[in-house]
Amino acid sequence: MNRTTIASLALLAAGTVGASAAEPFDVSSLVAAARQEAPITVYASTGKIVQQAKAFSERYGVNAVGIKADAPQIIEILSREALAHNVKADVAIVEDAPAGIEQLLSKGYVQSWVPTDLKTTIPANYQDPLTVVLAPNVFAYNTTHHDACPITNIWQLTEPQWRGKVALQDPTGKPAYTDWFSQLATHYDQPMREAYQQQYGKPLPASEHSATEAFVKALAANSPLLTHSDNDAAEAVGAPDGKGDFVGLVSTAKFRDNQQGMKLGLCHGMKPVIGWNYPSLGVIAAGSRSPNAAKLFIRYLMTAEGIAPQGVDGKMSTNQTVALPANEPSGIEKYRDELMAYQTSSAKTDWQTRQDWQDLWNLNYRK
Repeated sequence: MNRTTIASLALLAAGTVGASAAEPFDVSSLVAAARQEAPITVYASTGKIVQQAKAFSERYGVNAVGIKADAPQIIEILSREALAHNVKADVAIVEDAPAGIEQLLSKGYVQSWVPTDLKTTIPANYQDPLTVVLAPNVFAYNTTHHDACPITNIWQLTEPQWRGKVALQDPTGKPAYTDWFSQLATHYDQPMREAYQQQYGKPLPASEHSATEAFVKALAANSPLLTHSDNDAAEAVGAPDGKGDFVGLVSTAKFRDNQQGMKLGLCHGMKPVIGWNYPSLGVIAAGSRSPNAAKLFIRYLMTAEGIAPQGVDGKMSTNQTVALPANEPSGIEKYRDELMAYQTSSAKTDWQTRQDWQDLWNLNYRK
């Protein structure tokens, strides 16, 4: 079989030329075409990408190199290469969805591609653009100090009892937090309003036009402990010898530290949400010289085998047939429905209002 035939079959398998929806996705043809192409370079914000790229190479006989970089670095690399018409990167897992959509996809520097054979198992809201994985940020408490989470309602975080005792990364330096505020305001403001009513037995004051804005202002004014990293927030909350009694927001990945003595517990049952799922987009460089290998890698990440290294951190595949490992430390699998589901349909609003949310936080923050 010559290269032209292989490439044609791969394009057919990918659904890009003349293939009807009824035709099956031909993975073997895609693999054959990928093997004829140059090695691919894959960027992601997790060090697990090195392991995933190696496993992919061994699985398919298609060379891939994984490189860890922060989301802003990845976006800059892809942008510069596209503008220079000298594309070296092939695939990127972009942890900052609004920036990825506005700075890469909208400019045509990258493309989103969903494997045809997985379209029925990936919810439609995670297909345009393709969201590969969801990273939960959850409220946590110290299991040494409490038998169960002391917070049952998000508004309790704004009360005097928890003044100075809520640990989280500084929202002015962590876009995921301002995006969370924006998503709450856009899609969950009514549940936030109802949670206020449940906590205080009266409606939110009429002077507050947004329940989310009222919460952000009150939380900032309650002197939360702002940290520079997820590690610091987790340490404040879950340190086994910690003198203070903190609750806070941490990544589910930090629950792995419980095996080394940390005492993090998951605040399930909180109203209206116990945290949120933050999406990572899977994109292919528009000028990739190895488009079939890039597509094959994206598909690999959407399988249980491909995403497994991230699953141990509580990161959830958007492929509904892929569950978290049974021994994942946080236990978030049982409570995923209590997380705020990030909706990329309003990512542009998140992008446009980041500065507004930062300003609101800064204006109200008290040390």
